Amino acid sequence: MDVTLHLAQDPEADELLGRSALAALVGMLLDQQVPMEWAFKGPRTIADRLGADDLDAHDIAAQDPDAFVALLSEKPAVHRYPGSMAKRIQQLCQYLVERYDGDAELVWKGVDDGRELLRRLEDLPGFGKQKAQIFLALLGKQLGVHPKGWQEAAGAYGESESFRSVADITGPESLTKVRAHKQEMKAAAKAAKTARK
Repeated sequence: MDVTLHLAQDPEADELLGRSALAALVGMLLDQQVPMEWAFKGPRTIADRLGADDLDAHDIAAQDPDAFVALLSEKPAVHRYPGSMAKRIQQLCQYLVERYDGDAELVWKGVDDGRELLRRLEDLPGFGKQKAQIFLALLGKQLGVHPKGWQEAAGAYGESESFRSVADITGPESLTKVRAHKQEMKAAAKAAKTARK
């Protein structure tokens, strides 16, 4: 991996996301209940606090859990819920060490079927179907990972020019479009909930 991403809207954080498979996975894991930019800046913050240039699954998996929570909790915190996210990141790294010898890129490298890749992503700790589909779309749209049927496996997130998720963010303008789409979806869900009452 060596591409330019614009998910964190921060050059150093985006540079790490574009060259590190583990950083991209951790950013995706953190992308819930916080602004997207905050989530995707997290891997750079963690690497800096570990005194490293990149994230290492073996190192993170072996960290003392309390010390790792403290690392994510330092101000500014890596996430709104640093304790639970520290645990999830360690679980993800432990899984990668056990299944892929700590090499996050092996989750998708050499996989030639989109459904199989989606299954592998769904198997990752902290990744449900929606998060797996969004990450699959990110792999396909921006990271050059194109197994057969990847767009279908990614569902609506795989559609071209859809501006539904982080997979579609290539700069400030597309970020604005994705954010507007998310707000529309929240408003529609709230309206549907109100209508059911």
